[in-house]
Amino acid sequence: MRVLRTTFVLVLLTLGLMLVGSIVGGRNGMTIGLGIAICTNAFAYFFSDKIALASSGAKPVTREQLPRLYAVMEGLAAKANIPVPKLYVVPDEAPNAFATGRNPRHASVAVTQGLLELMNDEELEGVIAHELSHVRNYDILISSIAATLAGAITWIAHWGPWLGGGDDEERERGGVIVSLVLMILAPLAAMLLNLALSRQREYAADATGARMVGNQYGLMSALQKLGTYNQRIPTTAIPPSTAALCIVKPMFGSGSLSSLFSTHPPLEKRIEALREMTVVPRR
Repeated sequence: MRVLRTTFVLVLLTLGLMLVGSIVGGRNGMTIGLGIAICTNAFAYFFSDKIALASSGAKPVTREQLPRLYAVMEGLAAKANIPVPKLYVVPDEAPNAFATGRNPRHASVAVTQGLLELMNDEELEGVIAHELSHVRNYDILISSIAATLAGAITWIAHWGPWLGGGDDEERERGGVIVSLVLMILAPLAAMLLNLALSRQREYAADATGARMVGNQYGLMSALQKLGTYNQRIPTTAIPPSTAALCIVKPMFGSGSLSSLFSTHPPLEKRIEALREMTVVPRR
């Protein structure tokens, strides 16, 4: 079902890209806009992990510094049959974690200092399994493809009439369409990405992580703690641009507007989905 939903959204964005390009810019507008969008997102795809880690102040850690974290990570990576990611710690009291990297060979997992202090071993294992599931499921790749298509739609909508040729009347007609596209299609594309891709990605990582560990109870307990403490402790390190990668939505100051179109499903629903699972451990 997750694959079908992801495919549906990507196909929908592709059709939207083709439609916008053909209406406002013709073949030239579609080709140039797509080319620039692909180049821009290719840069983000290859370097987004470094950007996310640097922007959150994450520091690499060694096995000697955090043997407990390495023991959990190495055991789960062996179960998942993927290389051990690079490990980082974010100097933040708010408990959280995120994974980044374009594939399992170029993956990194970062946890906050607050998470290490808060979680017992079973809960830490649940959190790390969730993050390794994002790596194993190639979630960053899917997000990059979707972002490329959405970015191309927005770019073509803005510049298409000046790229596609045509007479003044065609340009004037294209200008009206551009306004409508910018007001409707670009936000719609972003909403589809957030709600259809990011949210189902979290459910899938929860389920995959529970199966990786062999039970769902550590992750359930961890999510309950994360939900409680992230309502009390605002993050001081993780920027909004990295928030979508985190296992739970961080709190930024006292604001609550981010809940309107959150990329994370409600924690209550995630915990309930885990509670209803019948877990068969990986062999």
